[in-house]
Amino acid sequence: MTSFKLNHRAAFAFLHDVTASAVCWGLAFWLRFNLDVPDDFLPALATAVTVSAPTHALIFWSLGLYRGSWRYASLPDLRRIVFACFVGALAVPAVLAFFRTGINVPRSTFILAPLLLVAIMAGSRIVYRAWRERAFRVRLAGEPMLVIGAGDITVNLLKETERSGQWRAVGILDDDPTWDGRVLVGVRVLGPVSDIAKWARELQTRHAVIALPAASAGVRRRAAELASGAGLTVLTVPSYDDLLSGKITVSQIRRVELEDLLGREQVVLDNAGLRDLLAGSVVMITGAGGSIGTELCRQIAKFGPANIVMFELNEYALYSIDQEFRESRPKTPIATIIGDVRNASRVEAVMSRFKPSIVFHAAAYKHVPMMETENTWEAVQNNALGTLRVARASLEHGVEKFVLISTDKAVNPTNVMGATKRLSEQICQALQRQTGTRFLVVRFGNVVGSTGSVIPKFREQITRGGPVTVTHPEITRYFMSIPEAAQLVLQAGLMGKGGEIFVLEMGEPVKILDLARDMIRLSGFGVEDIPIEFTGLRPGEKLHEELLSDGERTRQTQHPKLRVAGADSFDAAWLAEAETWLSRTDPPDNDEVRRELARLVPGYNFKPDARSS
Repeated sequence: MTSFKLNHRAAFAFLHDVTASAVCWGLAFWLRFNLDVPDDFLPALATAVTVSAPTHALIFWSLGLYRGSWRYASLPDLRRIVFACFVGALAVPAVLAFFRTGINVPRSTFILAPLLLVAIMAGSRIVYRAWRERAFRVRLAGEPMLVIGAGDITVNLLKETERSGQWRAVGILDDDPTWDGRVLVGVRVLGPVSDIAKWARELQTRHAVIALPAASAGVRRRAAELASGAGLTVLTVPSYDDLLSGKITVSQIRRVELEDLLGREQVVLDNAGLRDLLAGSVVMITGAGGSIGTELCRQIAKFGPANIVMFELNEYALYSIDQEFRESRPKTPIATIIGDVRNASRVEAVMSRFKPSIVFHAAAYKHVPMMETENTWEAVQNNALGTLRVARASLEHGVEKFVLISTDKAVNPTNVMGATKRLSEQICQALQRQTGTRFLVVRFGNVVGSTGSVIPKFREQITRGGPVTVTHPEITRYFMSIPEAAQLVLQAGLMGKGGEIFVLEMGEPVKILDLARDMIRLSGFGVEDIPIEFTGLRPGEKLHEELLSDGERTRQTQHPKLRVAGADSFDAAWLAEAETWLSRTDPPDNDEVRRELARLVPGYNFKPDARSS
């Protein structure tokens, strides 16, 4: 028999159900004889009740019907009730037959009594839950809102907001005509999203919640534009990934951010393959405090590595990721190492101690204008020499895979930063051998919200009241989310055999001017409130980024978001020449840096800097 602590609520529920089992037999006899039980059958009724109550008490207790709470009664509880009553329906006549009572119990009551018992037990729980959730009360409290999107997420949202009392849904809008006129949790589907302005006026609401976490970016963008165009504050539920994680519920609605409108289809990972690759392995991430580096650490932690070696020069950035892991992932073994990728002895010492099997090299300087003027040699040293140092150490210490995080600015580079990243790619290609460490390159565009990117900059400018500065009205960029980029880097690391340049599928380029307008609108302003100013292209900046160099071709992989570019070959003589230049101790001037980059990096064209001497 199952044992558990019987609190006062469970005791009441137990008493209720046992009493109901007795009452049901009275009702069954009453219905059987058309609401008037003959005196001759009263002894049979008394016997049935006497047998039924203790029999059902034993069954209900044994099956553990009282571990749950009536407040959260659901379909699993109903299934348990039906099963318990079915067992009771077999047990009661069996007990009567065993004791040979000789009492004539009408056969129809053996069917009626269990059915009535199911109805009473289930009905009581449903009524109690409805009462606790205020389903019988007219709710006028809470901020009225329209919900965009009908489906399971909306149903959960309506239930949770109804409990909280903070929000009150007054209508649902969905473009699928099959939903039109339906009622979800007491809220009617009013029609298509295009009617939102009309319903906002009629229902006197100032808020709209987009409940479409799994929808495409285009669908969410249209919904946000229609809602903001109607003068509504646009809110959204958490992302689909956050909801699946269980850490966030749909009721935690928030204002729509630009990242929600730039969202892309969910990445499907080879989780089994990544677990085989990462579980029990020591994984080293350089630049672990950066946007991509920190997300790689988070994603890798899910697969149970033996250790994550976080290598970072910035003390505060390293401290931040260290504290995050100690609070949210205390069981994940980590090593936080301060170091410079250009320092060969430090890199050697770390690899000798921890013996990583996989290295993700994310450390880099990436700010194009800053690297273009006074910091050209620092960009070369950090991006190219740093790659060479970490890659050589990986080769010497038997690292299985080395993954270089590259950029679309390495394609036909027009700036120093892009040229140094292309030089890093070439170094990896030159180090690739038939055996030993497998060198892979992953190339992608901008990630939304990364440090120094345009979106945080726009947000700060809007907060200050503008203006929002855009370099050129036609400038475009590719964007993807930080988690998506990190996940695809891991997937490429799994698939790579050595020597490949993986190009992430970036979708369609986005016009930066449109981003600025969207951010102004989502912040509750119009372009007349926050002006947009054009400042002109910055040194080394392209109007449109590319993902492939001139003459490069790609082939499809088994993953729909990863392609492989045809890689050039760079021999040992080229590598020796590059290393000699990278290792020089006297820093060259800016133009000399550019000239040497142009000699080592095919496709890099530059204009001499008039300020260089």
